[in-house]
Amino acid sequence: MTTIATQTRTTAATGAPARLNCLLAEYENPAQLLAAAEQIRDKGYRYWDCHTPFPVHGLDQAMGIQRTLLPVLLGWFADGPDPDAGLLGFRQVSDDLGATPWYLRLLRDESIVAERMAHILSSSCYATDLLLPAPASVQMLAADDELAPRSLESLTTEVDAIATRHDLPEAIVAAIRAMRRKELFRLATGEILGTTRATDVGRGLTDVATASIDGALRAAWQSVAGGDEHLARFAVIAMGRFGGGELGFASDADVMFVYEALPDADETEAGKQAFAVANELRALLMTASTDPALEIDADLRPEGKSGPLVRTLDSYQSYYARWSSPWEAQALLRARAVAGDPDLGSRFIAMIDPLRYPIKGLAPDALREMRRIKARMESERLPRGADPRLHVKLGPGGLSDVEWVAQLLQLQHAHQIRDLQDTSTLSVLDAAVAHSLLSVQDATTLRSSWEMATSIRNAVMLARGRPSDMVPTDPREAMAVGFILGRGARGGTEMREEYLRVSRRARQVMERVFYGE
Repeated sequence: MTTIATQTRTTAATGAPARLNCLLAEYENPAQLLAAAEQIRDKGYRYWDCHTPFPVHGLDQAMGIQRTLLPVLLGWFADGPDPDAGLLGFRQVSDDLGATPWYLRLLRDESIVAERMAHILSSSCYATDLLLPAPASVQMLAADDELAPRSLESLTTEVDAIATRHDLPEAIVAAIRAMRRKELFRLATGEILGTTRATDVGRGLTDVATASIDGALRAAWQSVAGGDEHLARFAVIAMGRFGGGELGFASDADVMFVYEALPDADETEAGKQAFAVANELRALLMTASTDPALEIDADLRPEGKSGPLVRTLDSYQSYYARWSSPWEAQALLRARAVAGDPDLGSRFIAMIDPLRYPIKGLAPDALREMRRIKARMESERLPRGADPRLHVKLGPGGLSDVEWVAQLLQLQHAHQIRDLQDTSTLSVLDAAVAHSLLSVQDATTLRSSWEMATSIRNAVMLARGRPSDMVPTDPREAMAVGFILGRGARGGTEMREEYLRVSRRARQVMERVFYGE
């Protein structure tokens, strides 16, 4: 050891040295440094550190950082609903990152990272599962800005860079899916810690899905056509909550596929190519992997599962002109072009506008049919034995009630009121208030129920790692969901009672506006 400098503190009266205040030492090799660190650690010194020009394997362990952190972490784990899961998750992350030069020092020097990590690991199976295969994502816990949802432009730029770096379609989509995992963790963490609003989480999840589908579509074209000529234009139309910018952590991406043969291309061959691209897109994003699958659901297409997976623009137009039922016009209220040929997507949207925004509003027979379908859904689609009041999607005052009110107002008035021509449920409610179709109080009641149902649905997925549309009644699950919603580890019962109150008021508004009661 070479002593470089010392600093002592002197007494004011005599000027005599009182005690050693600082010691700086330099070592010739890592072995000497590790040995010195272990001696300092074992002697119980509290304020000391090591600095090296390159990573030294085992230095953090020699310094005893993890042993110092663990008692504090155990206290934070105990505050969560599942301390054992928190401790196990911490051990798994530490086993993977313990040898890195930054991990334990980050936890020591940035206490907010350690506290947030304990909060997440002890409450969310979903976030833990996202973190373990890519534990370096823990670095984003250091600042609120790092947890904010990224813009679609930023995500698309990263997807473009991925496509440039990789040659094979499978490698491109593997990197896109790894990016999506990281972004899901960012959004899940923002939701759990309360740094991101539920509506912003929904928009963020939608943007991540959009960028992923856009990149995977390009890879699918490469896989199907290779260097050969493209025979068709192709576009992806978002539907449902995807189209509305309201995806949750358990949501599939509802889509429809539209294509158009290029000039001089054979129609049959163009159709085969478009069909192959749609299938390849789904396979690339849905195949089992270490990264989460993005489920692509095309069941909202004309004729559902029995209908063609892809159609030409003319085929869609012909079908809707001859066979369309009222529920399909309602489903199209959320249609939005998200990937592929932008001109084709725009023409598809222009083609469906007269159907979903009818010039004469909603005909009386269509209104009766809409009400009949809603009543049938309520009686037939709820799980057997489930308490309807606790079903956040189909139960009274739940997501479906609020969305059907918004969609009824669109079908009745959107042709005259352009502000209603929006795919977002909450934006439609705001527009309805602005044009005196809903009172402020009614819209606030509907919004509160929709937002709480959405938050509970997300929190259930975050807590369990499995989807459910039921407000949990199991004490452990209710405790975990209440904790994620910021109500503390004992807030499950309070959350359930509040949801029953909020949804009951929303149902009263729905019955008055939708059923005319």
